[in-house]
Amino acid sequence: MQWIDMHCDTLSEIRKGNVQSLRHNSLCVDLDRLKRAGAQAQFFACFVNAADYISPAEGRGTEKKPGEIYGSEVWDRAYAEVIEMADSALREEEGDFHIIRGAEDLLPEKTGEFIGGILTVEEGGVLNGKTERLDELYKKGVRLLTLTWNYENCLGSPNSRERTVMDRGLKRFGMEVVERMNDLGIMIDVSHLSDGGFRDCIRHSRVPVVASHSNARSLCPHPRNLSDEMLRAIGEKGGTVGVNFYSAFLRETEGGENRADAEDIVRHVRWMMNQAGEDAVALGTDFDGFARADLPKGIQDVRDMEKVWETMRRAGITPRQIDKIASGNIRRVIREIWR
Repeated sequence: MQWIDMHCDTLSEIRKGNVQSLRHNSLCVDLDRLKRAGAQAQFFACFVNAADYISPAEGRGTEKKPGEIYGSEVWDRAYAEVIEMADSALREEEGDFHIIRGAEDLLPEKTGEFIGGILTVEEGGVLNGKTERLDELYKKGVRLLTLTWNYENCLGSPNSRERTVMDRGLKRFGMEVVERMNDLGIMIDVSHLSDGGFRDCIRHSRVPVVASHSNARSLCPHPRNLSDEMLRAIGEKGGTVGVNFYSAFLRETEGGENRADAEDIVRHVRWMMNQAGEDAVALGTDFDGFARADLPKGIQDVRDMEKVWETMRRAGITPRQIDKIASGNIRRVIREIWR
């Protein structure tokens, strides 16, 4: 099965200095295993946690409460780190690995020859009020921006269990960024975003929006997941939702046991297909974004993707639908958005 995954955090883990390279490492994702597992392309997130870029004098690692926002210097440091991560991926380009910049590079006859890397940024706060940074990131090859992570930033607010935070929409600069992303052909990613911000993206974007790594809130009521109304809105907008493999987003804690299994992944896939349509469901594993112990049982890295496809087959999802989930739906969205 040939597939495209909309989200992994491998680049940021490599930048922490604990592993070797994108080509070969001990994480869930590396180029050698992607090729053996049948991957056509992998979205690589340049993820930053703003709390890591506070200076020692400012109290490194201090996280903000809802409504508090990091200072300009913190976001500038985080932006510099994003550039370093993008550059590190670009340095890995050779032979059977290429950074994908245009939809034509993902034609099936081409992707059989190499693994495509698609660069993304997970934390729109690094723009720090400067739309020109979007142009800089685009030139680096970035083709998707996750507007928020877990903190309020210059664009808007994240998902939250606090209703007042969850209802907040995009800020004025967030609206400007949506407009500029549409112009450039950068995907708007609403994973991590508040419900109010989500609704603003749906209303104001001229092209489809995506949730790169989110599940169904009706099946697992975590605020990071999407309500049925939100799933339908993405489907009607022509976008995609990438099913996330994090156990806490797949099933509720039951007696302290929260480890999901492949059947839980398929349960969310089927629900999302019923709500958003079979053209709206994709893959967004979130590999390397959390501990291996929080992956579904029997899944440890990209080599186990065949177990997911087989579970889908047993559940009655048709080969045509599986092909859409594996790569067809996100290919279509790429063709509609990328310039």
